[in-house]
Amino acid sequence: MQPRLRLPAHRPSPYAWMMESTALDWTPSSWRARHAAQSPTWPDLEHLSRVEAELATKPPLVFAGEARRLQEHLALVAQGKAFLLQAGDCAESFHEGSADSIRDKLKVILQMAVALTYAAGVPVIKVGRIAGQFAKPRSDEFEERDGVRLDSFRGHIVNDEEFDADARRPNPERMLAAYHQSVATLNLLRAFTTGGFAALSRVHAWNQEFVANSLEGKRYEVVADEIERALQFMKACGIDLHDDNALQAVDFYTSHESLILPYEQALTRRDSLSGDWYDCSAHMLWIGDRTRQIDGAHVEFLRGVANPVGLKVGPSMGVGELVALVNALNPHNVAGRLTLIARMGHDRIADKLPTLVQALSDEGANVVWACDPMHGNTFVASGGQKTRRFDDVLSETAQFFDIHQGLGTWPGGLHIELTGDNVTECLGGGSRLAEGDLDLNYTSICDPRLNATQSLDMAFHVAEFLQRYSGANGARSL
Repeated sequence: MQPRLRLPAHRPSPYAWMMESTALDWTPSSWRARHAAQSPTWPDLEHLSRVEAELATKPPLVFAGEARRLQEHLALVAQGKAFLLQAGDCAESFHEGSADSIRDKLKVILQMAVALTYAAGVPVIKVGRIAGQFAKPRSDEFEERDGVRLDSFRGHIVNDEEFDADARRPNPERMLAAYHQSVATLNLLRAFTTGGFAALSRVHAWNQEFVANSLEGKRYEVVADEIERALQFMKACGIDLHDDNALQAVDFYTSHESLILPYEQALTRRDSLSGDWYDCSAHMLWIGDRTRQIDGAHVEFLRGVANPVGLKVGPSMGVGELVALVNALNPHNVAGRLTLIARMGHDRIADKLPTLVQALSDEGANVVWACDPMHGNTFVASGGQKTRRFDDVLSETAQFFDIHQGLGTWPGGLHIELTGDNVTECLGGGSRLAEGDLDLNYTSICDPRLNATQSLDMAFHVAEFLQRYSGANGARSL
């Protein structure tokens, strides 16, 4: 079953330290004195300033108390008492914000969380790459086709994917469009997660038609049947299921890469209760592998906000650099503050990750380790489409668990790109897709995503990894 976490009623507050880090040497704008890697070249800075000023007057998308609650939940992950599932689009699109699209994405995440919780007995913290994941870093600043050179597509918050001079010109107005679409998305997510849609009694309704007939869908239905029988038993025992909010709603949080810093600063607010600064564009923000420079603007900005933050850890990360970044982003070693998201590639993780995990374990660092098995396993198929092999994604995930098991550390989470649609973007998995199938329904505007069947397949594999880990590390309290 997938209960909401119940936190202790009385616990010391871990947030007072934030006032120290922001009082003297940090402000929401101090990042502007640093180099901001991966930032677009805005053609009209006055236009940009006007949009920033307008965004600064808008209501927050999320609230400080929600971000604090997520940090408390992530502290349980850091202690090995819960598991993080962070999932959603590679890059959200202005053209795919329908209620059906948002609902179907949520369905997949709820299904995955149920499979993980039921099979492994681990509470799952659900964080979506949603309601703000509109920007993407690029390997090249420009794209050239047939002798024409234009700005690279950087996500709909910056420009458009069409290869046209006007479409590719960075436009600050898109930040306002991103804000308004995020508002609409959050409204729907809150309605779905608190209005009955996410109730455990509806566990069968989350299985989509195109998934239901797959092996993974049938396996999910077995789990759903068992949950339904458990609920019926509880009801027969006189338990009022409708009176228990943990069975009727779920905690669901939002996250995105903190890439476009003018947008992030404009939505940063000072909490009236604590006095701390929060980036109210999302509950959790992360720094990408291309923007993790210790003296860069992105580290400078996120070190001062009180949100939980993430840091992508790629294969070029060294121990010294990682320790310096951990000290910068979490100087007081607060559990739940910092999530390290390993994205190595299936052929490099065994060589790169153990040394990093061991070094932080030796330092006594309170961090969450999560696995992003997607970004290090991308390649271009013969037809020109970017894709990923499910087997490579699964291999990196399995090695992530093996490494932590060998070191006695907690494999705290999974960070993946997925959609609720029946897309054909990644090879293999439950959908058994081959390269010739990629053109059937390839809709991503950036990187390839797992479809719903492949995502559920991944969840059952990860549940098995968690079960094996629990068996081999029985002393760890789950």
